[in-house]
Amino acid sequence: MPTEILMPALSPTMEEGTLAKWLVKEGDTVSSGDLIAEIETDKATMEFEAVDEGVVGKILIAEGSEGVKVNTPIAVLLEDGESAGDIQSSGSSSADAAPAKADAPAASEAPAAKAEAPAAAPKEEAKAAPAAPQGADGSRIFASPLARRIAADKGLDLSAIKGSGPKGRIVKADVIDAKPQAAAAAAPKAEAAAAAPAAAAPAGPSADMVARMYEGRDFEEVKLDGMRKTIAARLTEAKQTIPHFYLRRDIQLDALLAFRAQLNKQLEGRGVKLSVNDFIIKAVALALQAVPDANAVWAGDRVLKMKASDVAVAVAIEGGLFTPVLQDSDTKSLSALSAEMKDLASRARERKLAPHEYQGGSFAISNLGMFGIDNFDAIVNPPHAGILAVGSGVKKPVVGSDGELKVATVMSVTMSVDHRVIDGALGADLLKAIVDNLENPMVMLA
Repeated sequence: MPTEILMPALSPTMEEGTLAKWLVKEGDTVSSGDLIAEIETDKATMEFEAVDEGVVGKILIAEGSEGVKVNTPIAVLLEDGESAGDIQSSGSSSADAAPAKADAPAASEAPAAKAEAPAAAPKEEAKAAPAAPQGADGSRIFASPLARRIAADKGLDLSAIKGSGPKGRIVKADVIDAKPQAAAAAAPKAEAAAAAPAAAAPAGPSADMVARMYEGRDFEEVKLDGMRKTIAARLTEAKQTIPHFYLRRDIQLDALLAFRAQLNKQLEGRGVKLSVNDFIIKAVALALQAVPDANAVWAGDRVLKMKASDVAVAVAIEGGLFTPVLQDSDTKSLSALSAEMKDLASRARERKLAPHEYQGGSFAISNLGMFGIDNFDAIVNPPHAGILAVGSGVKKPVVGSDGELKVATVMSVTMSVDHRVIDGALGADLLKAIVDNLENPMVMLA
C-alpha cells in the first residue's frame, strides 16, 4: 500500500517548517536513511532522511513551501509492484498542507487528479493503508508499513509498543506477538483530555488595531521569521507559567582576572585565550555538582535530577539567539570549554547547529557584560531550572575583610530561578557556590 511521507518534527518544539528543497523527484527509488529533502526550522536548515524504502510516487508539497505543519503529508512512497494509480485521493491530504509560494509550481495538477480517479475507483473496496500513527502528544510514531497493517488488523495501539528498529522504529517483530490493547482503557483518558479546555491566552490588541494607532506616521513592517515567532511564543509562555524569583550577588573579580592573565600567558604557545565567560561556565558547572539538588529540570508532573552538568549559554545572532549546550561541562578543562564554546558560537551565528547541540541542559548563562550592561534579569528558558544573568565588571569601592576601603573589580549577577524546582535556600546555596568558584578560581582546577 502507498505510504505517506509526513513533515517531520526535527525538534521537540517544532510545529511547522519550510520545505526548502527536494533532493529526490517522482520516480526515484529511495532506501531507509537516504536524504530526501531539506527542511528549514525556526533555528536551522536540516536534511530529512527517509524512514521507509520504495519509489517516490507523488510529491504533494512543492519545494519552497512555507508554514508546512508537522505531520502534514508531503509525498507518497510506493512499494514494489505499485504504481501511481494506486495512490488514492491524495488531494484530501494535500488540502490541509500549507500553500506553496505564489511563484512555486503546484505539486499536483487538478486534471491529473481527475484522470487518476477512474483508475483508483475499482480499488475503493480494498483495505486502505493505515494512516501514519501519532502519539498522544501529536508526534509521529515511526513504524514500517507492514507493522502498521498488522497492528491495524490486530487492533494494536502502536503508542504502547516500543520499537526495536533503527531510531526506535516499530517493525514487524514488535507487533507480531503483541496483544491487542483495550480501547476502552484509553477512552476515559482521551475524553478527559478533550474535556479539559485549553487556558485562553490573554488577548492583546490585534495587528490592525496597533497599525491604526500609528496612522499618519512613517514605519516599516518587518515580517516575523520562524525564529522570532518561536522566541515570542516560548518566552511569553515562560514568563506567564514559570514562577520566577530572583537572587542577586556581587562578585569580586580581581583574583580571577589575575589568574586568567597568568594562564593566558602560559597558553599562548597553544593558541588558547581564555575569556571570563569560560570561567563562568566552569564555575556554574562545578556549582551544579556541589549542589546536586539544584541540577534539575521541570518535567510537567515531576522533576528530573541530572547527573552531569550540561550548561547552556545564550549566543546572540542576527534576528534572535541560540542557547548551545556544553555537555559534561564539569569534567572538561577550561581550554576545552573555551574551544567548544567558540565552535558552537561560530556555527550558531551561521545557523548550522544541529538540534541536539542547542536542546537540553539544566541551567543557562546569559552574559551582557561585554555590552556595558551592569545588571539585568533574564527569563528562565524551560525546562531549565534557572539562568544566570551576568553584568560587566566595573571598578567599585569595597570594604575589605580587614575593614579597609579599597577599589575592586566587581561583577553583578542575577540568578532567575523556577520556584517549582528550586526553593529560596537551595537557590542561595547554588549562587554561593558559583560566587565561591569565581572568587577563588584556582579551586576550579583542583
